[in-house]
Amino acid sequence: MAIYKQATETTFVLIKPDGVRRGLVGEVLARFERRGFVVRRASCVQMTSGDVAEHYPHLAAEPFFPEIVGFMTSGPVVALVLEAPNAVAAARQIVGATDPMKAEPGSIRADLATSVRFNVVHAADSESTARREIAHFFPGARDEENDVSDERS
Repeated sequence: MAIYKQATETTFVLIKPDGVRRGLVGEVLARFERRGFVVRRASCVQMTSGDVAEHYPHLAAEPFFPEIVGFMTSGPVVALVLEAPNAVAAARQIVGATDPMKAEPGSIRADLATSVRFNVVHAADSESTARREIAHFFPGARDEENDVSDERS
C-alpha cells in the first residue's frame, strides 16, 4: 500500500448573523466536513462596524454599505479556518453564488439562504483574501499551525 501526501490549503469561512440566528451553524459545518474539510480554528464573535469595514473594504464606498454594517453587527458570527485540498475553490463551490436564486442546487446558499442579503455564509475568494481574513479574525494564528498535509494510504 503506497502512502502519499495530498497538498492542502486553508481558507476562511464566516457564518453570518442570519445563519447563527437560524441555528444553521451545525448544518454549515457538517456540509464542509462531509466534503473532507478539517476545522482548524473556530470562534464565535460579535463584529463591530470597524470589523465590517476591514472585512468588506471593496464595498465600503457603496451606498448600501450601512445596511451591510447593520446586518453584520446585528448578532454573532462564527469565524472558521478550514483546511482541505483546493480549499478556497472547494469552499466557494459548497457555498454557492451570492444570489441564492442563481446558486447551484445543493449549495448552502441555494438550500438555506433566503435572499442576497441574508445568504448565511461568506467564503474567501482567493488564498490572499483567506490569509488576510484569517489574520483579522485570528490574530494569534501562525501560518505553520495551519500548514498540515493530509496523509492517506
